[in-house]
Amino acid sequence: MKVPKMMGPNNGAGEKAKDFKIATKRLFSELKQYKVIITIAIVLAILSSILSIFAPNRLSDLTDKISEGFVINKDNFEKLSSELRKNLQQGKSEEIEIDGKKISVEDQYNFVAKMGEMSEDTDINELYKKIEELPDSIKELIKPFMDIDSIKKLALFLFGLYLCSAIFNYIQSICMTDVANNFARSLRRRISVKINNLPLKYFDKHQSGDTLSRVTNDIDTIAQTMNHSLGSLVSSITLFLGTIIMMFYTNWIMALTAILSSIIGFTGMIFILKNSQKYFVAKQEELGNLNGHIEEIYSGLNVVKAYNGKEQSDKKFDEYNRKVCESNKKSQFLSGLMQPIMMFIGNFGYVAVCIVGALLTMNDIISFGVIVAFISYVRLFTSPLSQIAQAMTSLQSTAAASERVFEFVDEEEMSNQKEIKKELNKNNVKGKIEFKNVEFKYDDTDKPIIKNFTATAEPGQKIAIVGPTGAGKTTMVNLLMKFYEINSGDIKIDGISVKDLTRENIHDLFTMVLQDTWLFGGTIKENIIYNRENISDEKVKEVCKEVGLHHFIKTLPHGYNSEILENDSISAGQRQLLTIARGMIKDSPFLILDEATSNVDTRTEELVQEAMDKLTKGKTSFIIAHRLSTIKNADLILVMKEGNIVEQGNHNQLMKKNGAYAELYNSQFAL
Repeated sequence: MKVPKMMGPNNGAGEKAKDFKIATKRLFSELKQYKVIITIAIVLAILSSILSIFAPNRLSDLTDKISEGFVINKDNFEKLSSELRKNLQQGKSEEIEIDGKKISVEDQYNFVAKMGEMSEDTDINELYKKIEELPDSIKELIKPFMDIDSIKKLALFLFGLYLCSAIFNYIQSICMTDVANNFARSLRRRISVKINNLPLKYFDKHQSGDTLSRVTNDIDTIAQTMNHSLGSLVSSITLFLGTIIMMFYTNWIMALTAILSSIIGFTGMIFILKNSQKYFVAKQEELGNLNGHIEEIYSGLNVVKAYNGKEQSDKKFDEYNRKVCESNKKSQFLSGLMQPIMMFIGNFGYVAVCIVGALLTMNDIISFGVIVAFISYVRLFTSPLSQIAQAMTSLQSTAAASERVFEFVDEEEMSNQKEIKKELNKNNVKGKIEFKNVEFKYDDTDKPIIKNFTATAEPGQKIAIVGPTGAGKTTMVNLLMKFYEINSGDIKIDGISVKDLTRENIHDLFTMVLQDTWLFGGTIKENIIYNRENISDEKVKEVCKEVGLHHFIKTLPHGYNSEILENDSISAGQRQLLTIARGMIKDSPFLILDEATSNVDTRTEELVQEAMDKLTKGKTSFIIAHRLSTIKNADLILVMKEGNIVEQGNHNQLMKKNGAYAELYNSQFAL
């Protein structure tokens, strides 16, 4: 008997309060083994950002150098004007020399005449036309001059800055990608190991779909954040702080303009982050619930169709889907607000910088290149805000996902077996099993399932366990296999308590064939010899002939090497026979058959029964059966009711008692 799986929206996820700080702290503590690579990535991200921060200042110098090549030489113009004024004041009329170039008196008068023709209203185009009409000696002195060598040096320097920044960023991305994939692989490996160490009671209480969601969706969320958001967050913070410093270093008025125009972004970002965490937590929870429902319905699709349960399952699906949609919509809406807000702030910052920069340029406080630099700084200042917001949004999703993953990783495992030293060699086992006053109850129930169960199975005996549904038959076998820990009493194998034997040792002593068939993607032969080594083809064929499978397998395209796929039309009975053949391959001293022939027809059952008689010969066997005709030849029949033995004996003895067993047996033939 198994406790039913818990259904509903609270299953598996969302049982504990979510805490962003604790979840983030736990996540980073788990990343300690990658701290060297992460440190390298962070340093490279910072260096990349620093280089990007210095680039606008060099761009300002380059802009000024280029712009100087489009305007007259103000210095020489001022020198020429000053010399002419001095000569006029002193009444001199002689040749003057400026920067090694001599200017005749005639050229001087020509210059004065041309300049006299201009007024304050003369536009720039008219000014350059007048300059073109000046004598060559003056024109060469004041005409625009572009310093190509300086421009080349600045351009190459800028190219080097951007190239190094890109290389550092590229290497950082490779490092974080490596960390993300290795960390995700590590988490999946830990979960895989964890699943094998969890007691069955965990899976009784949690939907398998929710567990799968933690292994797939949640771990993928963590990996994506590690890959994209962590490096982006570090570089964005560096850019943000470094840009502020460089802006104030360049010009404090322009810096205040850029910052004040963007300050509203902080308020919006803080408000949104504060109110969006709960929606990201709900998103991960509801996604787990939806996956659990889908897995549940898919695994029982035939039952759903047979009972016309499509409408009900669709309603449930729609409800879960609606909750996923709502939580996803709210979380994505709030996170989606960040981008348009940051775009508005950035554009507003550009306008403010251009207006204030123009005023300062007109008053000769800054050069035109400073405006160009600050336009870049505004981009570098507002872009990190958007990236920080997106990274924080991703971190919130990751915090919720990591909390779910670590909740699973931290689940209580089966009791430690390190102190267990005893071991039973299956080749030397005699085969005696004793149940002594065994009591057991599930954790979430007060009523014992097994009460004062006492019985003895002698070596080589075939023990049948029968009783109504819920009597505790399967639970008894699960206790014997140490899937659950008994609350009191003891079970002994050859006089050794199961408490003193490891689970692996006990499992190696038993062959177990269940009612629920399990086949994996692989060949027929691989499914039969599952986890066994050195099994010959002849042995596999011999077993398959005994259970009546050989003829069916020979009809397959590749015989024993035929692949079993999910959509293969293998009947339930054939699947059951394959699992029985798998059990027969395992040569163990104990055998457990839990309704192993329930899915086969009467003729096949006879064949299987004959094979089972051969299989159980000389082995202590436990057979759970509702079809009592299959256990008539059992050496000992235990009749269970409400967790205890109410009758025991062989078939004839129990029929003579005309008690609970006789009632069960005769009910098979009642109309």
